[in-house]
Amino acid sequence: MQSAWLVPLAMLFGLVVGSGLTLLVTLSVRRGSHAAEAVSESVPDGIDGMLDALGSPAMVLDPSNTVVKHSPGAAALGLLHQRALLHPALIEVVEEVRRSDEPVVRDLLLPRGPFGDSNLTVVARGARLGVRYVLLMVEDRSEALRLEDVRRDFVANISHELKTPIGAITLLSEALDSAADDPGVVRRFAARLDTEAHRLSRITQEIIELSRLQAADALKSPELVDIGHVVASAIDQNSVPAAGRSIELVRGGAKRAAVYGDEALLIVAVHNLIANAIQYSPEHGRIGVGVRVADGLVEIAVTDQGIGIAEEDRERVFERFYRVDRARSRNTGGSGLGLAIVKHVVQNHGGEVRLWSQPGRGSTFTIRIPEASEARAAALGLESA
Repeated sequence: MQSAWLVPLAMLFGLVVGSGLTLLVTLSVRRGSHAAEAVSESVPDGIDGMLDALGSPAMVLDPSNTVVKHSPGAAALGLLHQRALLHPALIEVVEEVRRSDEPVVRDLLLPRGPFGDSNLTVVARGARLGVRYVLLMVEDRSEALRLEDVRRDFVANISHELKTPIGAITLLSEALDSAADDPGVVRRFAARLDTEAHRLSRITQEIIELSRLQAADALKSPELVDIGHVVASAIDQNSVPAAGRSIELVRGGAKRAAVYGDEALLIVAVHNLIANAIQYSPEHGRIGVGVRVADGLVEIAVTDQGIGIAEEDRERVFERFYRVDRARSRNTGGSGLGLAIVKHVVQNHGGEVRLWSQPGRGSTFTIRIPEASEARAAALGLESA
C-alpha cells in the first residue's frame, strides 16, 4: 500500500522540479535578451554604418572596456583580440576620456603584431559616445612618417651630391684666374672644369628624370616600342666609354620584340645598366646584352664580369644615392641615381628588375616587361612597328 502512493508522489515532485528549471531557463534567456536589447538600444543609431565606412580603425567600448563594435580596419591593424584591446596605452586613452569627460588625443608608439618586432606610430583619439560608451579612433601614421624620412634623406643627399661638383667648379674658376699667365695650367684647369660641369649637368638631369618617373602621368601616352632599337641605341651611347677601357659590348638573343611604353625612358634604363656594368668591370672585359621573349615577357639582360655585389648590398642597390663602392663612384663621377631610375622606369612599364650577382664573378641585371601583342596593340589603337 505504501509503494502505491509513492509512485504518484515521485511523479508529482519530478513535474514540479522540471517546471521550475524550465521557468528558470526561460527567465534567464529573457533576461539576457532584454540586456542585449538594452545594450543595443544604448548605442546611437547609425554607428554600425559609420564604423564600416571609416577608413581609419575605430572601436566602441563599454564601461568594462569591452569592444562592442569596431570597424574592419581595427581588426586588420591588430588592435583587438576577442573584443579586448591589446595595447595598455589605448586603454589608458579610454580611461582618461571617462575621467575627464573631454575628448583626448595622444601620439603613441605601439608594438606591431604579437611579437612586437616593429612599431606602429599612431594618433589615438577618444571621445564620449552617449553616457555609457567611448569611441576610440586610431590613425596609423607609420607610412606617412616613413615617406617624410625618405623625402628628408633625399633632400639631404641631393645637397651633398651637388656640393662636390659645385665646390670643385668654384675652386677651379679661382685657380684659372690666378694662372692666367700660364697657358698649360689654364688648359689643365679648363679640362677639369669641363668634367665637373658635365658631372653637375648629369646629376641635375637624373634628378629631373627621377622626379618625372615618380609622377602619376609618367606614361600618359604609351606607344609600341621596338626593343631591338632600344638596345642598339643604349649600346651605341656607351660605345665610347667602353672602348676607352677596352671593354667589348656583345649583343645577342631575340631580334624582334616589342613592348608598350616610352622609348626614350627604356633607352635610359638600358643605358644606365650598361654604363653601370662598364663602371664596375675590369679593363679588357666583356659585357653581354641579351634579349629574350618567354611567357609573355620581354627580358633584357646585361651581364658583366666585374667585381660583383655582396649579398647584403643587393637589396639596396636600387635605392637613390646608394653606392656599393663609394670611392669608385666618386672617381668615375657616378651620381648614385642610375639604378633607381632603372627601377622606376621598369615599374612604370608594369615590369620588374632582377639581379643575380656573385662577388668576384660579376653581375646580371635583367629587365622584365610584358610583351606587346598585335591584338593588344589594336585594342589600344596603337600601330605596329
